[in-house]
Amino acid sequence: MTRRIAFVIFPGFQLLDAAGPIAAFEIAGRYRRATYELAVLAPEAGVVASSSGVKMAAEALDDRPIDTIVIAGGDGTRALAELAKVVAWLKAVAPAARRVTSVCSGAYLLAEAGLLDGLRATTHWSRSDDFARRYPKVKLEPDRIFVREGDVWSSAGITAGIDLALALIEEDLGAGIARATAQQLVVHHRRPGGQSQFSALLDTGGVHGRFAKLMDWMRERLAEPLGVERLAGEAAMSPRNFARTFAAETGLTPAKAVERLRLEAARLRVETTREPIDRVAEASGFHDPERMRRAFLRAFGQPPQALRRAARA
Repeated sequence: MTRRIAFVIFPGFQLLDAAGPIAAFEIAGRYRRATYELAVLAPEAGVVASSSGVKMAAEALDDRPIDTIVIAGGDGTRALAELAKVVAWLKAVAPAARRVTSVCSGAYLLAEAGLLDGLRATTHWSRSDDFARRYPKVKLEPDRIFVREGDVWSSAGITAGIDLALALIEEDLGAGIARATAQQLVVHHRRPGGQSQFSALLDTGGVHGRFAKLMDWMRERLAEPLGVERLAGEAAMSPRNFARTFAAETGLTPAKAVERLRLEAARLRVETTREPIDRVAEASGFHDPERMRRAFLRAFGQPPQALRRAARA
């Protein structure tokens, strides 16, 4: 059976939001012939300019049967009134599709169509505050790489669209073909959907901002106590001023930043080494394996052992 996969773009779409998943499905189709029919759709037929100015050819939105809808994101979603045609099309067509998905800020279009009401979803971390205000009925999980709620999937920014596509391919064709596709793309076979968007969140004000050196200092001492007073002393600030300024600069409280740095370090050791879990907990500053397990469940939706198994699959 050939599955029609429709990639929906619009003026100002992010090129990789569409091109990344398209490439994944195209390569998967080499391993299982006649599996996928790929179509690029837009409000109007013709060439559509992405946010970079590079253009992609598209057919007009149609009512032909669709197995999976993939909505790209991009700067164009900031003018939702101009995308009313896409929203109306989603309302009409999505109920008959087997799966409906979004990449990055494409989640705005799913939300506008009411397809995310009452469901968990994610989008690019930089748009999460705005998204949460606009769509209070959506259970936003801004840290996740991708989120699945039944037949509705949403993913974080740009390259996360490839993670989403690989997960969809695995559901269709199995882990073997998904792994082979990832190898051809030269990407990780599987970053779990529950993986947090740590790098981007911690880079905000943390790598190039005023607390860059402090973040590096923290990473080197994760196994040590890292309370506000000690961090403030290292930053040469009063604890109260430090806590306020740090949160304003990074979007995280000092305690949350420490936990995320520890989670980032612990996840890397869990997925790339055979160290016992209790030793990972000790080295990353959690000390208690149960405490680390609870933190993993909050951040990733899975315990450390599950992430280790997935990384070796």
